[in-house]
Amino acid sequence: MSAYDDIIQLALERGFYFPSCELYSDSSAGFWEYGPNGVKIKNKFLELWRRELVRRDGMLEIDGTQIMSKKVFLASGHLKNFSDPVVKCKKCNSSFRADKLIQDEVKMEVSERLQSEKVDLLIKENDIKCPNCNGDFYKSERFNMMFKVEIGPNHDEAYLRPETCQSIFVDFPRIFKVSRGRLPLGIAQIGKSFRNEISPRQGLLRLREFYQAEIEVFCNPQKLDDLQKFEDVKDTILRIYDKQMIEITASQALEKEILPNKLVAYYLSLLVNFFNKTGISNKRTRLRRLSDDEKAFYSSVSFDFEVDTSFGWLELVACNYRSDYDLLSHSSTSKANLHVMDDEIKVLPHVFELSLGVDRCIYSILEHSYFIDKEKDDRVLLKLKPYLSPVQAGILPLLKKDEFKNKSQMLLSLINKDFDVFYDESGSIGRRYRRLEEIGTPFAFTIDHQTIEDDTVTIRYRDSMSQERIKISEVRSFLIKSLCID
Repeated sequence: MSAYDDIIQLALERGFYFPSCELYSDSSAGFWEYGPNGVKIKNKFLELWRRELVRRDGMLEIDGTQIMSKKVFLASGHLKNFSDPVVKCKKCNSSFRADKLIQDEVKMEVSERLQSEKVDLLIKENDIKCPNCNGDFYKSERFNMMFKVEIGPNHDEAYLRPETCQSIFVDFPRIFKVSRGRLPLGIAQIGKSFRNEISPRQGLLRLREFYQAEIEVFCNPQKLDDLQKFEDVKDTILRIYDKQMIEITASQALEKEILPNKLVAYYLSLLVNFFNKTGISNKRTRLRRLSDDEKAFYSSVSFDFEVDTSFGWLELVACNYRSDYDLLSHSSTSKANLHVMDDEIKVLPHVFELSLGVDRCIYSILEHSYFIDKEKDDRVLLKLKPYLSPVQAGILPLLKKDEFKNKSQMLLSLINKDFDVFYDESGSIGRRYRRLEEIGTPFAFTIDHQTIEDDTVTIRYRDSMSQERIKISEVRSFLIKSLCID
């Protein structure tokens, strides 16, 4: 099996994630749900994101609505520009996203913004047929991915948001005012977005309903290099790809004009430092500079933070310098003045964005943490960072006798309010260890015969399988120390 197949099997069997409405044969593709272990790792990942980016930088967090006015998306340009190329088979009527179809068939990079005429030419030149029936295609079209909804008895037109950031833009003037904000000001949001993907596939990697964690940094375009806190991250090593890969410090990237200014360099450095703490291998990540053909319609400078997976390089975070596109568009459409005062000067802020796809990050963490130990009977384990593990400790009574259960319950009562703990007394002790390893549990506490005598338990470490003894009264402080983030 491929790495992806291994992760899917593990996700289904251990309750990380699974298809929505899987009882029904007519359930639509592109909708997945998190199970108990998936919810826990997702929440811990987001808390790490808040710790390393939001709270560290004094950002503000909001929670906007998922359904928004049509005018919001007229102003943002989504109703006009938010589309992908689609082709339809003349024989079986199957529809395909054209750029991905060409990519899969010809093994070449194709921009999703490629003009329809060029799409049709590539299909003709490479004699690409329908993968389902070998039929020919009609001419390609642009398919808008917005989900349209109706509100109230008058069927007022509105849309599910395709990205969470529009809430931030339309809420900016109020947030700036009530928070007594000063530029640069970071505003963050976690929430669901919705895109009517043509051909969703590959589990969490391409969804129609998905989680985003977005940061929009509002800044004065005249002060992009007036950022004292850049000194804190200037030595961060960045792996930047622009036709070739280079490893360079953030300050060197500025000197060589690989990055445009200190503000962009600072936030890209924060992002890299954050991912270094997720368990994703740093040597398998990169910041790829996007060409003019690849950039979103609202962006003047774009980098994608990408990770190497079994599918190749996968975008996890879109990093876009959106200039004043959004505030200018919303100001023009709403007739509201969105200028603010910065050091007694009126300015329409520019925006730098870090738009993170949560679901893709969860998948990437699982794939990078997945190991099969060939030397130990092919045991499967997730080498998750302990603070990201869905279950942080297992409590395992060696026998089902009352004295073992009583000691186990005593330990459970000491730690279950502060940590995610799993109590397991079913099956052999070896099988119970394996179950915990498969979901990434870093520590297993075994209540054995010696526990009855002296109130000590055996700690078994997931990665090394080494063991040591510790008093029950010391377990809580051990977990606090062991689960802290560097």
